[in-house]
Amino acid sequence: MAPAVVIGNGDMAEFEGRITVYVAVCVVIAAFGGLMFGYDIGISGGVTAMDDFLKKFFPAVYERKQHAHENNYCKYDNQYLQLFTSSLYLAALVASFVVSKVCSKYGRKPTMQIASVFFLIGVALTAGGVNIEMVIIGRILLGCGVGFANQAVPLFLSELAPTKIRGALNISFQLFITIGILIANLVNYWASNIHPYGWRISLGLAGIPALVLCFGSFAICETPTSLVERNKVEKGRKILRKIRGVDNVDDEFNSIVNACEMARQVKHPFRKLRKPASRPPLVIAILLQVFQQFTGINAIMFYAPVLFQTVGFGNDAALLSSVITGAINVLSTFVSIYLVDKAGRKILLLEACVQMLLTQGIIGGILMKDLKATDSYLSHGEAVFVVTLVCLFVMGFAWSWGPLGWLIPSGTFPLETRTAGFAFAVSSNMLFTFIIAQAFLSMLCHMQSGIFFFFAAWIVVMGLFTWFLLPETKGVPVDSMVEKVWKQHWL
Repeated sequence: MAPAVVIGNGDMAEFEGRITVYVAVCVVIAAFGGLMFGYDIGISGGVTAMDDFLKKFFPAVYERKQHAHENNYCKYDNQYLQLFTSSLYLAALVASFVVSKVCSKYGRKPTMQIASVFFLIGVALTAGGVNIEMVIIGRILLGCGVGFANQAVPLFLSELAPTKIRGALNISFQLFITIGILIANLVNYWASNIHPYGWRISLGLAGIPALVLCFGSFAICETPTSLVERNKVEKGRKILRKIRGVDNVDDEFNSIVNACEMARQVKHPFRKLRKPASRPPLVIAILLQVFQQFTGINAIMFYAPVLFQTVGFGNDAALLSSVITGAINVLSTFVSIYLVDKAGRKILLLEACVQMLLTQGIIGGILMKDLKATDSYLSHGEAVFVVTLVCLFVMGFAWSWGPLGWLIPSGTFPLETRTAGFAFAVSSNMLFTFIIAQAFLSMLCHMQSGIFFFFAAWIVVMGLFTWFLLPETKGVPVDSMVEKVWKQHWL
């Protein structure tokens, strides 16, 4: 399978190469950076629901949980408990700007190794925490690891992959995030029955993917682009031959060298991003990350346990909702892997906007009509219908805005601003993840079912943005985006 690229005269030429086993191994090991992130997303919600954890670190919340009259919309509203989760994303936001320079100066591979070390230290502090200060410091270090990994891994995958399957290989990062979330949900259910240290087990097992990435990274290569960028030209050529599985890589290698030579002329990439020519990919990268958070995926994932409990699954409602939605999340990501390089990016995003808008609107309407703050429940038939809508919503997100929110920004910047531009994308994601994580439960308490209409309105905006402003990048080599995409964009 030979990827295509734009050369001198702008025509499409075929590069020689095939999909090698070595590339597959590199992709899997690097994607464990996504599994680290996904596991932490899934584990924190379950841990904060464990009584042993609350009694040790949040006794006031535990007492309120035991004695307060349950409000369907406000029962989890606590700013300090939300801060336990959101502090990680705030740390990742700060780290994402530091990692841009590390990624450019030292390479993608060492950056992933640093990420795993941060994560391992953070896991040790949180799992072994004896006071809240120790746990929060651990969360901050975990956030640094997330910031480093979320910057380096998508860039690594984009630069390593052949053009024709770049989308599919890059989405492996999102696939591993969803697998991490599913594993975390299963671990939480198992550990919740181990007293009083179940929460320590849940937090401690996060070290396993970090160890895989740390030691596995010694077996993978640096990307040819990163090597040439750092003046290791012959080593870059050698690695390119190795990952493509052929000796004749001159055309592709020359395109990389040309891109690197142009990049060296830019001494201040962050300053370059402020220039008009750099604004389209920057604005699109940032908005994709913001919109990813404003799909309302957090609203759906949070409310799923209540809906499943209403159906009649009893005490196992949280497990069943998490496992079912988590499994759908994983399986639907495979749909994106299959279609992204065939159907393209825009069609997946637009289809998902319609699917998510309908499901959010209908769920909001049902809850507004029949689920009041207290002493109110859905009928069995309504609950079954809402659960079906939840699954359809998760499907739509998992094959579109979930993976493509990372894929598109990682491959649209020219080399001279790639790490700096992607740093803005990652930091935007972490900023709005922090905002949603910190504010969502309070928003749910005050807006009640209206929160679903709030997110539905954002989905309309996302659809218009995709239709009018987002260019299609299917089949365009990562180092040819400027000529083939941005210079031809109508705006």
